[in-house]
Order: sequence, then C-alpha cells, then structure tokens
Amino acid sequence: MLRSMATLLIPRSARKPSENATVPRQRGASDPKGLQAKPLGSASPGSRTLDSAELGSTRLAVPVGLRTGLGCDAVGVPARFGFKILSRLPAKGCVYADTDWWWWLVPAGSDLDLTWPLPACYARGAEVPDRGPRLVHHPDGTSPYTPPIPLYLLVCQLTGIAPAWSTPPAPPVRSAL
Repeated sequence: MLRSMATLLIPRSARKPSENATVPRQRGASDPKGLQAKPLGSASPGSRTLDSAELGSTRLAVPVGLRTGLGCDAVGVPARFGFKILSRLPAKGCVYADTDWWWWLVPAGSDLDLTWPLPACYARGAEVPDRGPRLVHHPDGTSPYTPPIPLYLLVCQLTGIAPAWSTPPAPPVRSAL
C-alpha cells in the first residue's frame, strides 16, 4: 500500500507514459532556441526532466541525536499549506519540504482509528516520493515527532473537513447480579 501512495503523488503522465507522451526539456547549450519536447523515459543522466523510471521513494532521514523509539511515519500536505501549519502548531518536530509537499514526522501508527483528510498523505515508515525533500525545521528538544492529534486537527481545519475518528467497539457490559 505504501508504494501505491507514493505512486499516486507522481503525475499520472509519468506513471503510465503513452507512446506519444512528451515533457519539456530544459534549455541547454545544445538547444539555444528554447524548450523542446522530448519523449518520456529517455532522459539523459544529468537531465532534470520528469522520468518515471527515475522517480522512486526515499526515507526521511532523522537528524543525529534525536530519539526515534516510537518508530517514524510521515504526514504530507501540499506545499500551499506548509507555512500555515508550521506557524500554527504548538509543538513541532522534524519538518521536511520539497517543491510540492511538506512532511511532518509523527510516531508510527498515527493513522490508527483515523483517516487523514485529502489532500494530506500518510506515509508509513516515513517513505515519501523522492523529490529531494530537505529538513526545514529542526525540533528544539530530542524528539523528532510532531504531536499527531494537533496536526490532524489543523489539517482538518485548513482543508474544511470535519475531524472523524473511529472508536473501538465497547466491550459488552455484564451485570454482577
């Protein structure tokens, strides 16, 4: 399932290239006229074009000295929400960002009994699409984690979705009489 979530963050045109699909190639010395179409899957080793074979996943690296005894998962949101969430959270752990997504480290299992609202993405094992995420916030203490409940409530508020989580079924009540 994790691999499929990471795949969903890759543009559809890159996941299933058609025979005629093209992407813009960066202007270079060999192409003084400007952008030129180039078939998908034929990127040269140093090229910056989108190639489905080159896009994979990466595990967010926890900075040295921080304790990860609870395991690590990550919650990602589109970059347009990044600064809003970072500025409104009372406690912040490690936060990573690339051009499209911001990722917060949370304890493993922070998705139990709740569903993170779209467009948020939950990544088990903190394995995210490899778009070059970099650390943009280092926590003050020794914990790399952002508390998941305040993060969840803030993501719900920013996306306009009411928070909802399931509770385990209550055990049957038995009379002592």
